[in-house]
Amino acid sequence: MAELAGEGDTVRAAVLRYRVMAYITGVVLIVLCFVGIPLQIAGHPAVANDVGVLHGILYIIYLVCAWILSRKLALATKPTVIMLLAGTIPVMTFIVERWITHRFIDPALAAQPQSAQPVRP
Repeated sequence: MAELAGEGDTVRAAVLRYRVMAYITGVVLIVLCFVGIPLQIAGHPAVANDVGVLHGILYIIYLVCAWILSRKLALATKPTVIMLLAGTIPVMTFIVERWITHRFIDPALAAQPQSAQPVRP
């Protein structure tokens, strides 16, 4: 019989989704800014167009994941806005992800009871 996931599991899942999207969005934005835009200036706009569209789609997914995590952690307005805007500045997603982790995620996860894990012999 499958058990329902506890609140700790849903927070952990939201954290994982946020981290994955933060890193993917950050990498794609770096590629756009440091590869795509210089190539566009050099006369090859296809890379900037394609990577720009990809970043736009991924940023929307990042916004949803970040918003869900901010609601699960009950963050105030300022950290939520910083977290949401981090995907618009190159390298900022990495910095904000570490800040959010140390300041909000780690204490929230430490305060939750550990879910029961099967014991392996």
